[in-house]
Amino acid sequence: MATDGVNYKFDGLPELLGKLDGLEYDLKRKGGRFALRRAAQVIRDQARSNADQVDDSRSPEKISENIVERWSGRTFRKKGNMMFRVGVMGGAGGSADSSALEGNPGGDTRHWRQLEFGNENMAAQPIFRPVPQQAGQQAVDVFANEYTKKIDRALKRARKRAGVK
Repeated sequence: MATDGVNYKFDGLPELLGKLDGLEYDLKRKGGRFALRRAAQVIRDQARSNADQVDDSRSPEKISENIVERWSGRTFRKKGNMMFRVGVMGGAGGSADSSALEGNPGGDTRHWRQLEFGNENMAAQPIFRPVPQQAGQQAVDVFANEYTKKIDRALKRARKRAGVK
């Protein structure tokens, strides 16, 4: 039994692929990053709230003022994955001179790790560890809501470029 091949010709395929590429760029590079930043800000705000509860009011250093969200360009360049980090400016500080860290908005707050994990002389007063239970679902909801808005906007623009109402 011989079969005749079936051939299809797609008119406008390059234009369609171009639009899909544009949509992907909008969603991944722009919309996705925006939505992910909003979700990271929810996490950051919860961590700041937790830090306010354990900060010593007599000290001029404020851990909550040093908690920030930062784009991880290295992860994006290496793997193509979008990532924001939420942490304390100055980190652990290591052997950094105190004067180098005093320029941070909250001052030199290298002691945040002592509060987070505790030591032999004091119990832990976690700032970051409870955040996923406290604000994780809210961050996911914010991400989904913002990303949906960006997808709808990108689709609307794609339809407008294609001349479809």
